[in-house]
Amino acid sequence: MLLLAAIWVFAPTAQALTLLQAWQAAEQHDSPLAAARAAAGVAEPQRQQAAALWRPQVALTASAGLGASDTTMRGAQFSAPGLGTSSGVDFATSIHGGAATRVALQASQPLYNPQRRAQQKQLNLQADRAELALHGARQDAMLRTASAYLSLAMAQEKLRVLQGQIEAVQSAAKEAQDRFELGAAPITAVHEARAELALLQAQVAAAQADIQTRTQALADTTGLPAASLAVQLPAQAQPEPRALAVWQHLALDASTALRDQRLATDLARAALDQSAAGKRATVDLVAQAAQDRLDGHGDFGSARNTSVNAMVGVQLTIPLSTGGMQSGREQEAAARLAAAQAQEDATREQLARDVQSAWLAMHSGASQITALQAALAASELRQDATHTGHEAGERTLLDVLRARNDTAATRLQLSQAQVSTLLARLQLAQAAGQLDENALREASTAFSTQPATRP
Repeated sequence: MLLLAAIWVFAPTAQALTLLQAWQAAEQHDSPLAAARAAAGVAEPQRQQAAALWRPQVALTASAGLGASDTTMRGAQFSAPGLGTSSGVDFATSIHGGAATRVALQASQPLYNPQRRAQQKQLNLQADRAELALHGARQDAMLRTASAYLSLAMAQEKLRVLQGQIEAVQSAAKEAQDRFELGAAPITAVHEARAELALLQAQVAAAQADIQTRTQALADTTGLPAASLAVQLPAQAQPEPRALAVWQHLALDASTALRDQRLATDLARAALDQSAAGKRATVDLVAQAAQDRLDGHGDFGSARNTSVNAMVGVQLTIPLSTGGMQSGREQEAAARLAAAQAQEDATREQLARDVQSAWLAMHSGASQITALQAALAASELRQDATHTGHEAGERTLLDVLRARNDTAATRLQLSQAQVSTLLARLQLAQAAGQLDENALREASTAFSTQPATRP
């Protein structure tokens, strides 16, 4: 204990870290949030893809290889300047193993395409979900940071209370030993004090290990050095005054989980529309220009065939049969839509339960705080009375130790109730989609101005 005290005295003094400051650090360092931020990067490319579906598509193709051509024409009519007109003329060309090349430029512009329209909606919905996922991950990171912060503060408070108990028990043990040596107290009082001291020392060792674990968790989240994490306990925790019905209405509009499931339902509906559109006609504006050339030798000597063609017009495409593939896809999409709608209903019901649970926990926690404050005052009075009774010989040392333990346990229960109430308030804000820096700033008013005693 003396070594721990010396380390604390000579250790650098840490600045008090507020809950809002912890979040501001975690926002730049939290690994799950960083992963969500990277995943949200797909949103803008998806929107670009959605817009590109209705833009002209242009392609240039070129090919080269070996080709052959045999052309025979009989009964043709031939006319040429100065040669007159001849009927029943035969023509024949032949090229074997010649050099064949083709160059073509093609462009198309969709005019009517229900399948592309549904695909465009899907891409935009996917982008919306990616952006919403980042918003939800940010709220999760806020609550995770607050939980880690308050868990560390509570662990430090537990150690502080245990150390205070040890000092009191050490003093009581010395007093019991002195009184025993004077013959004014039995040896059992000395044994009781020593047993209580050993139990408290074991609890201190466990509390110190718990603090190290929770300190590292907060350091990992915030990226701050563990030595600088001097956190605070809430001195009070008042419930948010709005009624449960108000919070449930807010949750239906702004809950991240419900909004995401609604987008999932819309996405499944768009997929069904795309599948159904696969059997509809499409209209495209098309333009193309191509040159084909074949150069080589054939049965009649050296020859060359060249053709150039170009076309601008409207292309109508009517699907006739896909062998059952289209109907199968449509049935699959309909089943997925039904599942998404059922999941949306389940999410809405679960959200109502989560909001109610957090709201009740917040208000019941406030009631517990009031009751525990009264219980703590009564425990302190009982402790003083028990100590006075012990000095008068009416109470044993064991009674004094029990009274002190009860007071310490009540003090810890009060701190835990304040922490739980504050966390319930933040959980309620998250469930309703209202957890942001303003909510953390309002929660920070519940903290005392002094940091919790550093163990």
